Amino acid sequence: MEREVKTYVLKRPAEEATPRTLSIDYAAALNSQQLAAVTAGDGPSLVIAGAGSGKTRTLVYRVAYLIDSGVDPSNILLLTFTRKSAQEMLERAGELIGMSSRRVCGGTFHSVANLLLRRYGRSIGIEPGFTILDRGDAEDLIALVRSQLGLNEKDKRFPRKGTIMEMISKSANTLRSLDEIILEEFSHFADHLEDLGRLHKAYETAKRQKQLLDYDDLLVMLRQLLLFDEGARTNISRQYRYILVDEYQDTNRLQAEVIRQLATTHQNVMVVGDDSQSIYAFRGATFKNIMEFPELFPGTTVYKLEENYRSTQPILNLANCIIEEATEKYTKRLFTRKIDGPLPSLVEAAGENAQSRFISQKILELREEGVPLSEVAVLFRSSFHSFDLEIELSRKELPFIKRGGMKFIETAHVKDLLAHVRVVANPLDTVSWHRVLMLVEGVGPKKAQDVLAAIVKAERPFDVLRGVNGRSGQGLKALANTLESLAGSEDPKPEHHVSQIYEYYLPILKDQYDDYPKRTRDLDHLHTIAEGYQGIDEFLADLALEPPDGSAVGVEAPDRDDERLVLSTIHSAKGLEWQCVFVIWAVDGRFPSAYSFVADDELEEERRLFYVAVTRAKRHLFLTYPINVYDRTSGMLLSKPSRFLDHVSSDLLDMLALVEEGGGDWGMAQDLY
Repeated sequence: MEREVKTYVLKRPAEEATPRTLSIDYAAALNSQQLAAVTAGDGPSLVIAGAGSGKTRTLVYRVAYLIDSGVDPSNILLLTFTRKSAQEMLERAGELIGMSSRRVCGGTFHSVANLLLRRYGRSIGIEPGFTILDRGDAEDLIALVRSQLGLNEKDKRFPRKGTIMEMISKSANTLRSLDEIILEEFSHFADHLEDLGRLHKAYETAKRQKQLLDYDDLLVMLRQLLLFDEGARTNISRQYRYILVDEYQDTNRLQAEVIRQLATTHQNVMVVGDDSQSIYAFRGATFKNIMEFPELFPGTTVYKLEENYRSTQPILNLANCIIEEATEKYTKRLFTRKIDGPLPSLVEAAGENAQSRFISQKILELREEGVPLSEVAVLFRSSFHSFDLEIELSRKELPFIKRGGMKFIETAHVKDLLAHVRVVANPLDTVSWHRVLMLVEGVGPKKAQDVLAAIVKAERPFDVLRGVNGRSGQGLKALANTLESLAGSEDPKPEHHVSQIYEYYLPILKDQYDDYPKRTRDLDHLHTIAEGYQGIDEFLADLALEPPDGSAVGVEAPDRDDERLVLSTIHSAKGLEWQCVFVIWAVDGRFPSAYSFVADDELEEERRLFYVAVTRAKRHLFLTYPINVYDRTSGMLLSKPSRFLDHVSSDLLDMLALVEEGGGDWGMAQDLY
């Protein structure tokens, strides 16, 4: 028998009937824009936080305000991209509001997913005791499955385990099919679509059978849980009634979908980010997430943080002008109370080395003026762009650390090619010989040692290679012919050596590295560097210069004598700041890259990358561009400053002409506007 259910209203205690008295004077601690975001009511909120506008401060105070307003800390979820940033924010919130902030659930997307899957995952076949595979373990499982399917011997050009993992990962994070990922980004493996599909399916089956989850599975399975288990979705959403997301412009499609599902019962989502700093598309992040947030969450209130606490107004004027030309954006205009400061400088250099010499000299001048080396950074779009500068800084004994990828000289493919050059220059260089021999098909460590022992004793080392029979014989003969032709060449210039070896090495490069299209650009750049030298010995000597502690990352110098300036890719510099910033290779065809000219979305990401670089500077900003540089990859002669400066009026930039001491120009400034 169905009975009528009546309601009974519980009245609030007298002390809760009136608004709570807040323990913090938020108006005194925040500017008006920050205050509006921090004290926002329920419902979806998008905080567009311009560069240097106090994004972290706003999030910290938002956490404190929610707790201060009576929200149970355990009902707050703070999602960040690193565990460290979540911990730091909650520690700062604790300093404001007290120990209760410790009950806030804060962490990375993946750590929160791990927690929820262990609690609710059984409904989709995930046991609480599942094992998380790290990247290496996941790749090993792929290799095992590949072997079981008989795909190892089928074709030598079948992608390696790391490449397959990259394909699968990108498919998961972008919510696109594996076929689509392969055809768009790994087209040189298009012939293997069917086999890769089989391998992917077998890999997923193997994981499920053994209760294994790889890193991406944590979010994939959480999304599945939220989509297909309504009870779990409702419970989780009610648990986390207030969701805060940091760096929302860096989220991928999978993360955005998870956030939407988590907020299914309340829509109390506040995301903080800057569309102008969305620069991680290569990791699967999409600019569209932050632009489409109001569509995903109807009724969104947009807050803008435009007061900058980092840079001077002249730098911000340039940054505003650059980003104004973006085709899709949230309109904002950065301003600061730091009105005075030198204009940013646009410096034309007659070539790459002139650029490097200028930067080295200017850094020394700035140091004399009191700017410590640790407050100087040189930023670049790609890691290899700094190679000539690294040599020049070493000559001037200016210590530096490099962030963002390996040093150019340490990359495997560059070392491979240079090993061939060294063998020609010095046939007794056994280290280089060993590296060269190991690249030949059919040559293993034992064979390499035997051949090397014979080479050392021989008067005609190249004849030793021709005398080897068996599986490696043909490859060693081709190596001998290449090296001997260079040893007897009438053209001693390094560019000739690099060019000839490149032709020989290219098939090896394609066989050794699945990402060979990217690596060829480094070798093209090595050829460009070689063009600046007349002799092999000088070329190799400069390449051998080792910058002090070049591999050290994030080390702060304890005193002036140990200070190091920073060389960094712009991607690695995001979120950081320096008194003086040099942005090098600001020449059209390099920044933006010529590869971006054919795709509007790629070109727009390059613009945002340029904006990020400019907004790292507090007081001094130098944009340098070499002219008359031939780019072998694109076939272009590079001489024009970056197109991102086309609409910048001349009153926003100082134009510098570099003049050689004693007469002559490094580069003449022209009327660029």
